[in-house]
Amino acid sequence: MHDAPLMLCAGEALTDLLHQGEDRWLSREGGSVWNVARALAALGERTAFAGAVSRDHFGHALWAASEAAGLDLRLMQRVDRSPLLAVVQRSEPPSYFFVGDDSADLHFDDEALPGGWSDALRWAHFGGISLARPPLSDRLVALAERLKRQGVAISYDPNFRNVMDARYTPTLRRMAALADVIKVSDDDLRGLFPGVPLDDALRQLRAMSPSALCLFTRGGSGASLLRDAQRCDALAPRVEVVDTVGAGDASVAGLLHSLTRHPDRGLREHLHAALASGSAACQHAGATPPSRQAVERLYEQLQAGLTA
Repeated sequence: MHDAPLMLCAGEALTDLLHQGEDRWLSREGGSVWNVARALAALGERTAFAGAVSRDHFGHALWAASEAAGLDLRLMQRVDRSPLLAVVQRSEPPSYFFVGDDSADLHFDDEALPGGWSDALRWAHFGGISLARPPLSDRLVALAERLKRQGVAISYDPNFRNVMDARYTPTLRRMAALADVIKVSDDDLRGLFPGVPLDDALRQLRAMSPSALCLFTRGGSGASLLRDAQRCDALAPRVEVVDTVGAGDASVAGLLHSLTRHPDRGLREHLHAALASGSAACQHAGATPPSRQAVERLYEQLQAGLTA
């Protein structure tokens, strides 16, 4: 496969329907895994999104946005099914639900991907609600296992949502065990380990993959990067926050970009790269991929000790 992708993000691309008051709604393209793909592409990585979208207005918008982001479209499929929708009734506190019984995302067929598509892969990212929606979840976990055996490094962000009940636990354990990188937020830990103190929840998650690099984000309280017994903590750079949507996804992309392009960096530098990317995404409305120039500028600020 000519110019096969180096980075893969496999899972859901969906449409957010955002309540604007009274009877007004706004549609926006989204999905955590798809957001990571766009952020990686914006940082200059040769990235493909692997997933299925519908052939209607919503699916066409996702396809067009993927093309505009510079994603490799050869692994993206269009099927004659209804779209996957996230209906956000209220953002603070969050109130949402998903509409997607037998929707397009569930019909992604990894066996139909073109020959040689994974030959050049270095990283594959999984997560989001795609791993809580069978039968898609089963196919994605199996795909992650095959890629791991092939020597591809695995990134995993559970990105907790209310569809992840006790039935999700086996998937959490399998994916965490595969992962070379795990990204998790404080809100994720509260959802995945209800009633467990955050420090204990983080220890339980890390015990599922003791050697994985773990990015633990805490919103305005900063983030930590942990590997084995090492831990590095840092605050985010100073930015004017417009919107925090997609910041966590951008931080994953920033970390993977740093690990790929600068493997000799230490924990602090990799953490600064993740924070710079997540903060750059906050400077725009919606899940807007951060520009490489903005990320580099904020990274230099962090390196110079300028934080929030």
